Amino acid sequence: MSEIITEYLNENTKDIDIISTVEMIKKINDEDKLVAYAVESEIEHIAQAVDLIAESFNNGGNLIYFGCGTSGRLGILDASECPPTFSTNPEMVQGIIAGGKDAFTRAVEGAEDDFEQGVEDAKILAPEDICVVISASGNPKYLLGVLKTADEIGAKTIAITCNSESKIGEEVRVCICAEVGPEVIAGSSRLKAGTAQKMILNMLSTGSMIKIGKTYKNLMIDLRATNDKLKDRAIRIVSQIAETTHAKAFAVLEKSDWDIKIAVASILLNLDIDEAKKELKKHGGVLRKLLKSGEKI
Repeated sequence: MSEIITEYLNENTKDIDIISTVEMIKKINDEDKLVAYAVESEIEHIAQAVDLIAESFNNGGNLIYFGCGTSGRLGILDASECPPTFSTNPEMVQGIIAGGKDAFTRAVEGAEDDFEQGVEDAKILAPEDICVVISASGNPKYLLGVLKTADEIGAKTIAITCNSESKIGEEVRVCICAEVGPEVIAGSSRLKAGTAQKMILNMLSTGSMIKIGKTYKNLMIDLRATNDKLKDRAIRIVSQIAETTHAKAFAVLEKSDWDIKIAVASILLNLDIDEAKKELKKHGGVLRKLLKSGEKI
């Protein structure tokens, strides 16, 4: 098998062990600047993936990330941020790492080479789900096992990789390939490749949540107000959208169990809390749709 690009020696950093600390950090920063351009080149594929994920959500499906090592940890990180940010249930976005939960905090040797475990782990998938496999090299046997099961089940598949010759890229419906070039330290794909993967994951989860109405404009209207900081944010969001005082926003949020969308609907459409809940449900939980039709209520 030919050497993948993240394993190449980077000519720009070959003296990184003998230069000053400031020069070293500048070189790392210079390489990091290339990542956004690599991701930019894949915008069309990322958009295709977002549309697939949003369609799956609207049909009751889940988004399941699978990865090995750094890639697996990034998938778990992105999944774990969705419930507090968008009030999703934990099953809606999940992250699975080769080697199981222990692999999140320490390396599990040989996990990425276990094709059969990939086959087994992917049995969590349902036909309406989206399977996203994440790997800088794009060649782990574990992920090929995952894709085998996904294909048999009929789940739609997406790959995130940094290698245009990846094996997983050949097996999926949408391949997102951000070629970031040789790493600062040869083979250390937790660097530029990891940053690219994180950026893409941000786009997939955020973009798909926006598409299904989890935001209003660019405001986080589905956040879970579980502490004082988030309650304060909820008050500010309601007062901004409904153009009301913080005191009014606070009072209605308390009545609505800190549901921002219900509070906004209640204030703007002059509905009691139960009526606001019913009307929001009629509009699929999408606040913008409800407000647009508000004159007819």
